[in-house]
This record gives sequence, structure tokens and C-alpha cells, in this order.
Amino acid sequence: MMKLAIVLAAGQGKRMKSKLYKVLHPVCGKPMVEHVLDTVRQASCERAVVIVGHGAEAVRSRLGDDVEYAMQEQQLGTGHAVLQAQPLVGNADGVAIVICGDTPLVTAESLKAMAEQHERSGAAATVMTAEMEIPAGYGRVVRGGAGEVLRIVEQKDCSPEEAAIREINTGTYCFDNRKLFAALAKVTNGNAQGEYYLTDVIGILRGEGELVAAYRTGDPAEAIGVNDRVALGEAERLMRRRIAIKHQTGGVTLIDPEHTYIEADVTIGSDTVIYPGTSLRGRTAIGSDCTIGPSADLLDTRVGDGSTIRQSVADQAEVGESCAVGPFAYLRPGTKLAANVKVGDFVELKNAVVGEGSKIPHLSYVGDATVGRNVNIGCGAITANYDGYNKSRTDIGDNAFIGSNVTLIAPVTVGNDAYVVAGSTITHPVEAGDVAIARERQVNKAGYAEKLRIRARAKKDRDQ
Repeated sequence: MMKLAIVLAAGQGKRMKSKLYKVLHPVCGKPMVEHVLDTVRQASCERAVVIVGHGAEAVRSRLGDDVEYAMQEQQLGTGHAVLQAQPLVGNADGVAIVICGDTPLVTAESLKAMAEQHERSGAAATVMTAEMEIPAGYGRVVRGGAGEVLRIVEQKDCSPEEAAIREINTGTYCFDNRKLFAALAKVTNGNAQGEYYLTDVIGILRGEGELVAAYRTGDPAEAIGVNDRVALGEAERLMRRRIAIKHQTGGVTLIDPEHTYIEADVTIGSDTVIYPGTSLRGRTAIGSDCTIGPSADLLDTRVGDGSTIRQSVADQAEVGESCAVGPFAYLRPGTKLAANVKVGDFVELKNAVVGEGSKIPHLSYVGDATVGRNVNIGCGAITANYDGYNKSRTDIGDNAFIGSNVTLIAPVTVGNDAYVVAGSTITHPVEAGDVAIARERQVNKAGYAEKLRIRARAKKDRDQ
């Protein structure tokens, strides 16, 4: 039986107090609505219709053409929102999963289990429910003597007896698709909010003799809908914990999970150790047997097996196997390290390809450069690669030695096995096997130091 998803993402989210449309607020690095779409796809939904309203263009721009869209011009309630999908899917046979775009903690496993129960029972509708210690703010699920769902009552419409019920509606449902849209046509807005509630479909189906079932999730977190920054922070905390457990059960050691920040699309190999204060963001991929942190920040970066990155930042970089990076290194976009490369403290690389076994131990900048194999770049060496308009490249051959405080003014090449003496400023090519010396001859002026001091003190006195 075909499954489709209707994702409700039209609410403005005024309580977020933000210029950013509500469902685009990120949780663990990904907009809430993207989490929801990933979940319905993992639950084998063949089609997904996103109901948009406020901020529709921003949502379309983010989600692209992989989903279908329906516009809710006026915000008249959840039932009215679902009804906007009727021209697209109203006549389709199969199961419709209706889910809110601000519920990023719903899991594919729960959706699959609910859909399977729904099909087995022959129900017209199945409601995902959860039991909450403090159910305030949620619609209550009223059951009959046989456990069937009689109705769902919104918080503002609850009687005192209904308000005491602890089983709540998570806002996620399975419907027989045709019966859903037939019932929606009968929903009215005679309630405290003057809105067309999707929950009224439950009572309508019951009145027509249809079975309405409930699937109770064991994780109340799946009920969390993010309507303000407090709930956003709670969703972030809970999802971060889920992500940590996933990696831990996959063989990754997290020294302090509560102070380790791993986004949803990060992958980590087994026997890697992650130290506290580390942020792994975007589509970062870390191999096996690595040591990351403490206090490393990696965005969209690939790290090969056996590498170590300590107290450093990497942005869209590639780190090969058995590399050592940090502390306090900065790998900027376009940096590619081959295997067994050392990048030490206070080294910055940008758009630089570094060959196997090369070392840049400390206090250097290498940008727009190609560095060969087994190269040593001394303390304080830099590539001067920008003339105010253009970026030029520096090419350093295999086995070259670049001494301390060398400035390589691009475009320039240093050949294989060449040696550049400390303190040189290189503006012309250095051929393979050559030694380059480009510095003034030292001159010592006997006794002149005291004259300089007298001159400096006199200037200071005049300035005061």
C-alpha cells in the first residue's frame, strides 16, 4: 500500500521572535523541517507534500524540488492546512502520514510501527500518543472502554476531567487517505480558537462508525513541538543525546557526551575518541582510530583513519591518514593533507595541498600552495600570495627545506630537494637541488647602540 506524507509547515512561529521562519530553525545543524522530511522518507513514504504559508519562498529555497508544495494562504488551523493538499493527493489510495514540520524528534521507527499497526487494525485513523507527566498545552486523548480513541480535545477546550488525562496527542497521525479528505470536508470552526482542527476528523470518523486506533510511543520526546526558543533548546539537547548514543553504540568513545556537540549528518568510525568541547558539524566524516579534541571545531571536513586533531579549527578541509593537527591550527577551505602530515601550533593553511610526510610545525601561513612530499617548512615561514587583486600560487617540490622566517612571494616555485635559507625573501624560482639565500649581509656598527638610545629618549621627551 502506498504511503505519502503531509508535512504541516505553514505556521509563522511568532513566539520564536525571529526573522527566520520557524521550521527553518536548526536542531543539531539541520532545519527542523528537514529532520521531519528525512524521517518520513526513512519510513518509506513515496511522496511528501509540504504545506507552506509564511516564509514559503524560504522553505522552497531550502528544500528544493524533491518535495511537493501546497500553499495555505490564511492560517485557519491544522485541518484547513491539510485540506490544502487535496488537489495534489486527495484522490490517492493508500496511507497518509500527517506530521508537523516543527517536530524534529519523531523517529522513523515510530512512524513505521504506527503505519504497520494502522494497516493491521484496519483503522481509518491512528493517532500517535504519548504519556506525559505534565500534559499542559497538549490535546488530550479520550479513549473508550475497549481502548479505542473516541476523540481528541484541545487544551483550551478541555473540561476539568479531560484536562486531568495524561495521554496526549503528539500531532502525528496515519489516515486512510481518501477517508481523511472526506472527513475534512465536514470539519467546522466552532471552537475557542475559531479554527478548523485536524483533531475533529477523529470525532467525525468515529461518528461514521470507523475505527480510530492509537499508537503510543515509548519516548515522550517525540511529542515535542518547537514553538519557542526554550523548546528549541530542549529539542537540541534531546537530539544531541540521541546522536551521542548512536555513535557510542557504534564504537566511538565520547569522553564527556554532555559537552560534545555532534550534528545530525556527521559520521565517525569505530575506536575514535572524541574529547570534550569538540564541535563536529555539517557533513564531517571522521575515520577509525582517530583522536579529536579537546576543543576541536570541524565543519564539512574529512579525517582519515588514525589522525589526531587537537584544539584546532577545520573548515571544508581534508585530512589524510595518520596526520597530526594542532594545537591551535586553522585549516581553511580547500586544504588537503596527504597521509602522515604534521600541522603544528598556530599554523594556518588555506587552499593548500600538502604532500605525504611533510611538516609545518609552527607559526606559519601557507595559502594557495602545493607542497610536495617530505617537505619541512620552518617556524614563521609564509606564502605571500595576494597582491590586492589576485591570488597567486606557490609550488614547493618534494624533499625541499624552507627555513625559518622565509617569505615566498607568489607566484613562485621551489624545486625538488632545494634548500631556502632562513630569513630569505624569495621572488624568483629556486631550481631543484639549489640553495637560495635572499637576505641583506649583516653589518655591525661598533658602539652605535647608545647613540640610538639617546636619540630615542630625546624623541620621547619632545613628544611628551
